Amino acid sequence: MTDLLAAHRDRLDAALTAIRSRGYHSAFPESPSPRVYGENAAANGKAAFEAHLAKTYELDIPGARGTVVTEQSPFGIPLDVAYPRIVEEGLDELLTAAQQGLADWRRAGIDGRTGVVLEILDRLHKRVFELANAVQHTSGQAFVMAFQAGGAHALDRALEAVAYAHEEMHRYPATAAWEKPAKGDPIRMEKTFTVTGRGVALVIGCNTFPTWNSWPGLFASLVTGNAVVVKPHPLAVLPLAITVDVCREVLAEAGFDPNLVTLATERAGDGLAKPLAQRPEVKLIDFTGGSEFGEWLEQNATQATVFTEKAGVNAMIIDSTDSFKALCNNLAFTLSLYSGQMCTTTQNLFVPAGGIETDEGHKSFDEVGQGIATAISKLLGDEARAVEILGGIVNQAVISRLELAPEYGDVVLESRAIEHPAFPDAVVRTPLLVAIDAEDADVYRRECFGPVSFLVRTADTAQSIDLFTSTVTEGGAMTAGIYSTDSKILDEARDAALDAGVALSENLTGQVFVNQSAAFSDFHGTGANPAANATYTDGAYVASRFRVIQSRRHVG
Repeated sequence: MTDLLAAHRDRLDAALTAIRSRGYHSAFPESPSPRVYGENAAANGKAAFEAHLAKTYELDIPGARGTVVTEQSPFGIPLDVAYPRIVEEGLDELLTAAQQGLADWRRAGIDGRTGVVLEILDRLHKRVFELANAVQHTSGQAFVMAFQAGGAHALDRALEAVAYAHEEMHRYPATAAWEKPAKGDPIRMEKTFTVTGRGVALVIGCNTFPTWNSWPGLFASLVTGNAVVVKPHPLAVLPLAITVDVCREVLAEAGFDPNLVTLATERAGDGLAKPLAQRPEVKLIDFTGGSEFGEWLEQNATQATVFTEKAGVNAMIIDSTDSFKALCNNLAFTLSLYSGQMCTTTQNLFVPAGGIETDEGHKSFDEVGQGIATAISKLLGDEARAVEILGGIVNQAVISRLELAPEYGDVVLESRAIEHPAFPDAVVRTPLLVAIDAEDADVYRRECFGPVSFLVRTADTAQSIDLFTSTVTEGGAMTAGIYSTDSKILDEARDAALDAGVALSENLTGQVFVNQSAAFSDFHGTGANPAANATYTDGAYVASRFRVIQSRRHVG
């Protein structure tokens, strides 16, 4: 165990430095280039992914009752991977097994556990091309995005969580000599402080970002001394099955019970998450998904500390700009990336009815909308390029929302279907932009997840800021942005973002986009509005996952 930490010490130390400085840092290269990973890495990773198809993924999971096949690729290729199925009747066996190795895992100590987890991350990195293919064909992300968000960036976020946990656990000394002056000899005691996990942690995965959203909680819980049950979304199992497989492999090699990490795969409609989340053994829950179930967890899984990332209505205030073309291009990419199927994608663009001032002169409300629409059309004009930006539509619910949205207002840009040159059965759609009025609150105050955005006509920027504040305060948001050349308005927007509890991006006109979040520097979510009660990653995200238990004794 000590050797494992020593082997990865430089990576941990660099991560610890990064979380303190908040400067740029990346531990895992984000480019899938052969110059970075080697000539054969991509082909070998694809072959490893394809080797899983139409087979049973062999995992010896306690409590399993047969197997289940649940996934379908948004790109239309058959997956047909079978996984051990967990049903409610098997939970006793599963959770009993998960707890068997906790004492040994606690005795490994902070550095021992950290070394094991860092080795897991290193081995996941070695399988990053396999994981990227698995993420692509379960989430619908285009390959490069799946490699980055589902591989390299997800590893960075996991490492970030481990670094925060390592630092928090080392906040306290392992032993202390306590001496109180008294008449005669002082009173002397020796005290021992042991970091111990809470018990069993449950990670409930999502369909769109199965690794990026699951790994921070999974590894934060594991390194702090807990066992982890991973319950993937039925449509995105393979990336987390590979993850669990690697965890179990490393744990066993290091002399620990592999059942410290298990996979709980269910058939769609089984409803396993509710009974699992309310089990008394489960002390930690990480959830990414819709508000309804997230709120149910917060209200009903009362025996556990619950970390949620839920739905929100991300907003952009457009007041003025010194580069209208760059504004339009930046928003075009923001609204197009992964067909808007990101919890960080802008939904509401608040624009004054009287228009805005730009470097190209005054632009009316309609001209602002047309400028963004034209930029989107230009960005996606080459269909071979477009599919690498858009990816595939993840499920039918997104299509249903997209088909209904034109009824809400005036269509500024129609959504169109694109044929994927490599996957003829893929479902690919371009963004839809709909103009509505500030009075249409029933439309823009609820999340419309997918490639749908609303151009909201406001009386002026003051109303835009008011609507931004109220929608985020009531419905939550993961991101917010503003375009303005007026320093006073920027100050007002900053104050509004602080009041609403949401991160703000100002005047993004280059190669940084509001829906992107950089590990070690950007906090993902704030925990300060209804969209999420936690953030990736800070001390609060990891500190509740362990307790410090002391023992004391007289000496001398």
